[in-house]
Amino acid sequence: MKALFAGSFDPFTIGHKDIIDRALPLFDYIIIGIGYNVSKSYMYSSEEIASNIRRIFADEPKVEVKIYSGLTVDFARHEGVDCFLRSVRSVKDFEYERDLAETNRHLSGIETLLLFSSPEYSHISSSTVRELIGYGKDVSSFLP
Repeated sequence: MKALFAGSFDPFTIGHKDIIDRALPLFDYIIIGIGYNVSKSYMYSSEEIASNIRRIFADEPKVEVKIYSGLTVDFARHEGVDCFLRSVRSVKDFEYERDLAETNRHLSGIETLLLFSSPEYSHISSSTVRELIGYGKDVSSFLP
């Protein structure tokens, strides 16, 4: 079974890595899809993000990193994925992810598996890390 873990990952945090590590036993193959969202501003380029994630999972043959543009469901169909892998940190995330899962299933027929973040990572978000970087803070404890 092939899963797609899609996001902007700007930057890829220890919370993201934890989700992949915990999902690896559940899937034969996981694609980490780096998508471009027109409503977001980015700190790092897709190529920089992809390169960083590839280094993190260099020794894991079940993980591949790909950059895409357009709708995630179109990319998922093109890649032949069986499942969307998503993560939830809070009730607020859950409502957003539920709506996204229903939309994705409606558009593509592909189901979504939600993994809850580990409690020690539930406060970490890419946007918070970007903000801390902007203020010159050390964010090494939030990054793999």
